[in-house]
Amino acid sequence: MSIVLWFAGIDVSKDTLDVAFVRGEEEAISQIPNSPAGWAELVFACKERPLDRIVLEATGGYERRAVAELLAAGLPVVVVNPRQTRDFAKATGRLAKTDRLDALGLARFAEAIRPPIRPLPDDKSAELQERLARHRQLVHMHTAETNRLAQARSKPVRRSIQAVVKIIEQQLESIDRDIDRRIEESPAWRDKDHLLQSVPGVGPHTARTLLCSLPELGRCSRQQIAMLVGVAPLNRDSGTMRGARTIHGGRGQVRQALYMATLAATRHNPPIRTHYQRLLRAGKKKKVALVACMRKLLCILNAMLRDQEIWNPVA
Repeated sequence: MSIVLWFAGIDVSKDTLDVAFVRGEEEAISQIPNSPAGWAELVFACKERPLDRIVLEATGGYERRAVAELLAAGLPVVVVNPRQTRDFAKATGRLAKTDRLDALGLARFAEAIRPPIRPLPDDKSAELQERLARHRQLVHMHTAETNRLAQARSKPVRRSIQAVVKIIEQQLESIDRDIDRRIEESPAWRDKDHLLQSVPGVGPHTARTLLCSLPELGRCSRQQIAMLVGVAPLNRDSGTMRGARTIHGGRGQVRQALYMATLAATRHNPPIRTHYQRLLRAGKKKKVALVACMRKLLCILNAMLRDQEIWNPVA
């Protein structure tokens, strides 16, 4: 007789964890503190039941320690994009929102969708991701202050903006040095970084983003990696109507970095430039051609890491 497995959903907040277990019509919901004692209680509760999956949403870091404790206990944890679970809730008619209902919705999402369990970043990767996120924030701040400086007329205001810009630039240099040091200290990261940056158009920022935010690179098929990043064309057909193919979802920060790399590659990377120009000659819009080149560049990078081969435009 086969064992009927449970599914768990955990709604995470700063101070508490709302935990729901479901199996068919059976439901069990409880709340525990988001603290070391609570994490131990969570692991014990999860080990009491035969579990298929435990689903949590990415909540900006509050979920990390609980996820780490569950992983250390060998439990099947999946961290999902909140948009997926919101769409699922709307599709099932669940409009009310409380922490307990959210936990129950996550458990039902796990039961119905069974999202694939993927490797999560280790502590070093998570730290590097935080630094990259801070780097992006500082770049946005630098752009905003530079724009304000161009509009400012008062000397005191200009001096104030210039002082802020100088501090931001110092912080950017400090973070860049720290990221470089961390990559150099890790042989695995250093080798992958060297392979990625050997491709014309792929610079340090793109390589770092791929290393930290796309750990699956080199481990998936070309179709799977394109879906993960969100550069795979999706059908929009109904009956006899054939809609335009569009891209949707995926990892935004990876897609942004890949977009900038592809812009450079369409000028300086011969295979990508040839592919881009061929698509334009075929009548494709520039944006469509650029997305196709993003997908091609991503697949090239995926194959390079899979085969551990440096860039070879002839191959």
